[in-house]
Amino acid sequence: MAKNEYKDLILLEAIIFASSDPVSERVLLDKMPDGCDLESLLTELKEHYQNRGVNLKQVGKSWAFRTSPEIANALKIERTVTRKLSRAAIETLAICAYHQPVTRAEIEEIRGVGLSKGTLDVLFEAGWIRPRGRRQTPGRPVTWGTTEGFLDQFGLDTIDDLPGMDELKAAGLIDKRPAIQTLATRSDMTSDGTSIEEPDNTEIEPLNPDDSDHHDIRNESV
Repeated sequence: MAKNEYKDLILLEAIIFASSDPVSERVLLDKMPDGCDLESLLTELKEHYQNRGVNLKQVGKSWAFRTSPEIANALKIERTVTRKLSRAAIETLAICAYHQPVTRAEIEEIRGVGLSKGTLDVLFEAGWIRPRGRRQTPGRPVTWGTTEGFLDQFGLDTIDDLPGMDELKAAGLIDKRPAIQTLATRSDMTSDGTSIEEPDNTEIEPLNPDDSDHHDIRNESV
């Protein structure tokens, strides 16, 4: 290879390498020395990188260096993105935990405001709540309760390990978050913070996997 041709080749390599976007052939012709054989140089450069970790790829009428498909998977970086729950989602989760099984209408009644669209979806997708059946009342609303994933996330062995009324008061949660003041609706708290469950005589109909409405539970409930 002649000296001038080699200089043209490494210049072409540098121009393409330094660009974050594919470089068009028109731009390459403007930056390369007059009289150079761009097509021949591109072919030679492409062959040079053919069996390397980085390949020269043609993108329409532009050119760019791209990671070889053979090693692309080894370079993938997976990150866990943490999203903060909204206050509505936290309150809804607390109500589901303390009042389960509970319907959407009951959640709205306890919170004193309507439940925005998607709140139950967020908790369901996080794996913290799940449908627990249908209440045998007009409309047969879906009831919700917590999952084992919820217990694992918050370091609880059982749902009975949730803090009692005295613990919530000591932590200042009752005063700061008025919606949680109704947590004792279905259970009475003793002085040591444990709960004495009242018998729940409301009949719950288990969800039928063959029910045609089963796959629409989230849309129906949120």
